[in-house]
Amino acid sequence: MAELATIARPYAEALFRVAKGADLAVWSSLVAEMAQVAANPDLQAFAHNPKIADADVESTFLSAIKSPVSAEAKNFISMLIENGRLGLLPEIDVQFQVLKNTLEGAADAEIVSAFDLSTTQVSELIATLEKKFGRKLNPLVTVDPSLIGGVRVVVADEVLDTSVRAKLQQMQLALTA
Repeated sequence: MAELATIARPYAEALFRVAKGADLAVWSSLVAEMAQVAANPDLQAFAHNPKIADADVESTFLSAIKSPVSAEAKNFISMLIENGRLGLLPEIDVQFQVLKNTLEGAADAEIVSAFDLSTTQVSELIATLEKKFGRKLNPLVTVDPSLIGGVRVVVADEVLDTSVRAKLQQMQLALTA
């Protein structure tokens, strides 16, 4: 069977072409919300039940979305349901966000810190990281006390790990080599 990313790519690209002609930020949040709803295990079980009509799956899915849904988005959902591809929405969202970031010259930055960071600290860190990576970054900050201190930043396939845990691991490798 083909990889989910391979199957989701044409859907994400088609949806992105539609979104580029409208408000990309609105579409981005709508696609993220639709992906979150589609990832719900109860909804997936409901959608895969052969006794449930596609129209019922569509109305149930749309009722779970709080954002306003355009006619294009309804058509997209309807087509996914008809083709049994509603479960692809989380991967479609990932690829949609990559396309959006590429268009905007931006990237998502996963920032994991040992402690809570203030808004000022995050702003300063992002400013420094944007200079280092040469593009606008969209931060997603989480806390992981196991880092002991410092931060770990992941941007696309690049990792910048300045955590105490990483430094201790490097020291351990150096001492055992």
